[in-house]
Amino acid sequence: MSSSDPALLTLTEVAAALAAKKLSSREVTQACLDRIAVAQPKLNVFMSIEADSALAAADAADAALARGDSKGVLHGVPLAHKDMYYEAGHVVTCGSKIRKDYVATTTSTALQRLKDAGTVRLGSLQMSEFAYGPTGHNAHYGAVGNPWSPAHITGGSSSGSGAAVAARLTFAALGSDTGGSIRMPAHFCGVTGLKTTVGLISRAGAMPLSQSLDTVGPLAQTAEDCALLTGLMAGVDPADPTTSTRAVPDYLAATRGSLQGMTIGIPSAFYVEDLDAEVARVLDETKATLAREGARVVEVTLPEQRQLTAASQLVLAVEAAGFHAQWMRERPQDYGPQVLMRLQNALGVPALSYLEALRWRGVALAEFVAAIAGVDAVLAPVSPVPAPTIEESDVGNSLNAEAVIQRLTRFTRPINYLGLPALAVPCGFAASGLPIGLQLFGRAFDEATLLRIGAAWQRATDFHTKVPEPA
Repeated sequence: MSSSDPALLTLTEVAAALAAKKLSSREVTQACLDRIAVAQPKLNVFMSIEADSALAAADAADAALARGDSKGVLHGVPLAHKDMYYEAGHVVTCGSKIRKDYVATTTSTALQRLKDAGTVRLGSLQMSEFAYGPTGHNAHYGAVGNPWSPAHITGGSSSGSGAAVAARLTFAALGSDTGGSIRMPAHFCGVTGLKTTVGLISRAGAMPLSQSLDTVGPLAQTAEDCALLTGLMAGVDPADPTTSTRAVPDYLAATRGSLQGMTIGIPSAFYVEDLDAEVARVLDETKATLAREGARVVEVTLPEQRQLTAASQLVLAVEAAGFHAQWMRERPQDYGPQVLMRLQNALGVPALSYLEALRWRGVALAEFVAAIAGVDAVLAPVSPVPAPTIEESDVGNSLNAEAVIQRLTRFTRPINYLGLPALAVPCGFAASGLPIGLQLFGRAFDEATLLRIGAAWQRATDFHTKVPEPA
């Protein structure tokens, strides 16, 4: 692997190199396409690869820049995104058979804002069917292989996004996080992923799964990259009335802050229970490094988190079934067995239970915010284990499917239920060579603090710089 390969640069680095004309968009785009050609047959990362149109767009970007016409900070940067972000004129499968030929007539707001900043489209990335699966399995299009070990899962549902960023096939990728679907691929694949506060980034034109839990966010190499992307996408959108009207902070400025004076809480229970020994070791090592870098690390007692996990699962299940009710009646045979089972199971949830779960959220949020009043952020594992193998987690609609799903996602769901932000960052490796990530979570709309801690952590460590050998 040549260190001169432009595909190995971070998003922030390549954007600066393009702006300074040290690299051309064609050079950078071709470098990504060359890596994609090698990786795709082994990892199954892309849903569509659009090489010819990507190179044509790169040439157009270079010509515009030569005229002094820059579209924005990402002018000429090639990116690919999870195949659930509508882009007018393009097929958007949502990882499903039902939508395998669906051509979007509108473009999602998040995607449009990145296009407006000058990005070039490489294609679209694999995902779990309808974003409803934490492992990355897909009954229609196959599992995505983990670039660190293709026999292991990437995590889902943003499976292609996590794998593509880890393998340096794209500089960043949009994912979505409804029950952990950005943070789990970040953890399993060794990249950085930001689950944003509900309402920070517009969901207009993004495939819905759960209207009260869905969030849009980036996966990239670094916290700095995530800050750049979040700043571009965040902000009020008339097409999504749930977006916040508050001013968008300068997230990039926040990433220049240090760990000095920061107080980071470690949960006294739940998130530290039943951990794989390797995950527990990485958590201990991370605590020690944070303290050495100037952070104050303290124990924090959170409200009961199991109830939050259960409430999150209930709300997600019912709202997903609501979106899929007509297709379940008319096209049940076109769903994968696990997704169909999970959607059908939700039809038996009493309406009263769903309403109680919604009503309790405000109380639970107030208790949670009070519990973390003395810290800037909380540090916890994303999942209790490193990536399992594709084979051992391929449970379909078997009786233990929900147990497997619950085991992987129990540490991510509470934050989804509360609507809060969380940043997953690479923090180490298991003896097997598989990456291990941890998550930082905090207060609503305080992504800036999480990104500050994440960026400072990455200046002190090099886990985010590690690149898997080509599969």
